[in-house]
Amino acid sequence: MSGKPTERNYTEVEFMICLAARLIEDQRSVFVGYGMPQIAAILAQKLYAPRICQVYEYGAIGPEVATPFRRNMMADARNSYRSFAWTTMNTMIATASSGYIDYGILGAAQIDPFGNINSTMIGKDYTRPKLRFTGSGGGNEVASLCWKTILIMEHEKRRFLEKIDFVTSPGYLDGSEQARERAGLPRGTGPHRVITSIALFDFDAATRRMRLIATREDITPEFVVENMEFKPLVAPSIDRLKPPTPDELRILREEIDPERVVIGRV
Repeated sequence: MSGKPTERNYTEVEFMICLAARLIEDQRSVFVGYGMPQIAAILAQKLYAPRICQVYEYGAIGPEVATPFRRNMMADARNSYRSFAWTTMNTMIATASSGYIDYGILGAAQIDPFGNINSTMIGKDYTRPKLRFTGSGGGNEVASLCWKTILIMEHEKRRFLEKIDFVTSPGYLDGSEQARERAGLPRGTGPHRVITSIALFDFDAATRRMRLIATREDITPEFVVENMEFKPLVAPSIDRLKPPTPDELRILREEIDPERVVIGRV
């Protein structure tokens, strides 16, 4: 096993999507964001968790999202296909705050050791940032109110920072005991897993810091840690993450995203 990535027959995005799909338990509700999170939920429902209930910020509950995926496919008839309810944003946030949504899946530009994420801006000056993103959308509510939040990010050193440029959505805040509860967030909620293009992290129960628990088969733990600004905790035993299966790749490339809008090309 080498330290650096080797050639693969799948994209890093496909790898992350497949990992996320495998983590979703059946018969659970999932608050889904646009892009990779959405495709992961669709793949999970097709292969691993046929009875999940997808929910979307704009109000759709329980859709069987029509494929193939289309660019900017959100809040339209395809995204809401066979929903058993089509409500409002206020209803969806109220449902999450009442404890009815098990998983949230989000992407982000930056993350810190305690799972706080930035999807707002890059730079130190809010009024004149180097780069401004779309912002929270429903990301703050997902990270605040869902029981388990799964975060998906490309693994680049500039993304894993001791202090992020802006806290868009909360993780374990400053990492102190009951920090989320003091901020008014429901007890027992918070970041659950961080999926990257080369690794998988959970959060240590005692310190609430990110902890490396698995790496891609061609990657060493040392390489993962070297490509992060902060040093995560490392589990005593590191698992190896299996690559996408032929079935996963076939469904992603032929049924869900044949135009490679999100999954990209090898």
